[in-house]
Amino acid sequence: MAHLEFFIDKYWNKYQGYTVIDETGIPDNHYSMASINSCGELKSPGDPEKKIPDTDAEKQPLSGKKEEKWWTTLMQVAVPFFIAGCGTIGAGLVLGTVRDWDVFINISAIFVLVPSLSGLKGNLDMCLASRLSTQANLGNMDSTKEVISMVVGNISLVQVQAIVAATVVSIFAIVVNTITDRAIFGPYVLLLVACAVFTATTTCFVLDFVMVMVIYASHRFKVNPDNVATPLAASIGDIVSNTVLAVTAQYMYEQIQVSLWQPIALICVYYSLLPLWVFIVWRNKYTKTVLTSGWTPVISALFISGIGGIVLDQAVDYFRGYEVFQPIVNGIGGNLVCVQSSRLATHLHQTAIPGILPENTKIIEWPWKTLFFGTTAANVARMLLILAVFGQIIFMVVADFVYQGTVTIQFAFGITYLTCALLQVMLLLYLAYIVIHFMWKRKKDPDNAAIPYLTALGDLLGSVFLGLAFVILSLFGLEYGNNVQ
Repeated sequence: MAHLEFFIDKYWNKYQGYTVIDETGIPDNHYSMASINSCGELKSPGDPEKKIPDTDAEKQPLSGKKEEKWWTTLMQVAVPFFIAGCGTIGAGLVLGTVRDWDVFINISAIFVLVPSLSGLKGNLDMCLASRLSTQANLGNMDSTKEVISMVVGNISLVQVQAIVAATVVSIFAIVVNTITDRAIFGPYVLLLVACAVFTATTTCFVLDFVMVMVIYASHRFKVNPDNVATPLAASIGDIVSNTVLAVTAQYMYEQIQVSLWQPIALICVYYSLLPLWVFIVWRNKYTKTVLTSGWTPVISALFISGIGGIVLDQAVDYFRGYEVFQPIVNGIGGNLVCVQSSRLATHLHQTAIPGILPENTKIIEWPWKTLFFGTTAANVARMLLILAVFGQIIFMVVADFVYQGTVTIQFAFGITYLTCALLQVMLLLYLAYIVIHFMWKRKKDPDNAAIPYLTALGDLLGSVFLGLAFVILSLFGLEYGNNVQ
């Protein structure tokens, strides 16, 4: 009762009849919790004077939501997880194939773009998936009109973010290449910008429609979108992103030998569309606030992923096969942490209001409490860690077989690889718990702000840990593929 009285005294006047949460990106007419009158009765969000029947009140987040059974969560997560794993294997094989193309040999900055663009696509698509999953779990996808408005606004927002962020990451790659190689040919600058913008906008536009259909179907068939949407966001995303980048870059590389009009025209077309996307987003109630407040996580994540790109650029020169396993490690870690992040964010939207954590919840917990036993988050974290172990074993062997034509994995490589991959996932899941609750306490919507940081950290940690694994193995003469005749 003390907690209820505190809630009423402090927040009733602010939340009576409407919700205004500028920093979280939640629209003005959106309720993350039911209204409460002075008697502690649940009220209808649409009509503050209408008392919710007792049967409906039991469904409200304030009264608690029935927990999913562990096997339900496992099945819902495992299927898209293994589908996503196939996508990461394909992404690694694409890199293993195109590393010898002319454009990758002559413009090394392309390797800096690879993790950054994959991370950007993952950030934008997974943020979209997380936002829409939260709206679905809050019951805001029952109206067709609202769904259309939500989808149009969010896809337009992703296009704005993709154009701006791809430009930034291409400039970052150019600067890095200039520092490391001391020079870059002028037309290559146009090539990098054009390829980055085209890859980011095209892949995001196509995959966002797939994501919307997955979330809408999940909601209709009573499947938790948090378990399905974020892994599927990356199931074909990485392979599509790497393929589009490689093909576009090689085509542009051949064209700029003759004329520069194609990259220039491509850049002009996308920049001329930018004001239109901005206008649509600004007029949409679901995305207006994100347009002005959602940039820091995305841009910051680009630079974090960019550091991972530098590691990739250097590692491919020394370790054959690194480019095959790097997308797998990064993709699996990013997929799993996004499942946990999306679930934690949805739980907070359902059980708390921005700025106040649920009862008995702390921002920082001991690692074993968030990963194994001691918190609600640990229940899902244990399953995700088990999936990581079995998934990485399967994906490692399959990728090796497809790349080499036979299984060449040595025991030492397998153990070292699994250790690094598992350490990456454990660290990401622990950081996810801290970051999500910290942002909620600061009244930042985790659906928009947390995932970019976590996936970018996944790219960086995965690249660095995998690089350390290759270095350690090389010190003992156990390099990947050294037993292949």
